[in-house]
Amino acid sequence: MKIKKRFFLKNKKVKEIKKELGNYQNIIPKKSQVELVKIEDFPDILLVDGEPLLMQIDGKTIPTLHSMINENIEEKYATVDMGAINFVIKGADIMSPGIIDADETIEPGETIVIIEESHHKPLAIGTSLINGKEMVENNKGKAIENLHYVGDLIWELKL
Repeated sequence: MKIKKRFFLKNKKVKEIKKELGNYQNIIPKKSQVELVKIEDFPDILLVDGEPLLMQIDGKTIPTLHSMINENIEEKYATVDMGAINFVIKGADIMSPGIIDADETIEPGETIVIIEESHHKPLAIGTSLINGKEMVENNKGKAIENLHYVGDLIWELKL
């Protein structure tokens, strides 16, 4: 892993990122130091007080699973059944038959959290391909593109 650049963000840029995060802006507490790390063959990582809590993919800032572990996830989520878990944590996209519940306000293209049914813990972060209602109703096809999951290189990242 080769770090290409590493620098602290100015307060103005941090405020823009917090605004982009919307409901998850509390990931960046007041007076936190936010550092951008550009790593070869990785998305850009944002360290909040030294922890890899955010990443940037295609110009979009999204939370990492480290930031979601202690969050109470009440919106922009999809719950998968026990049979889907092994596929999700190996990086597979999430198929509609494996989804047992989803936030009905989800629209295609939104960043969502994939949680497992028994303990309600986050397994992955993805981009919705269809709306929330269709995720639950459809019995075939892809519903969510998996961007980051438990056990991947971002999850294991130590800086």
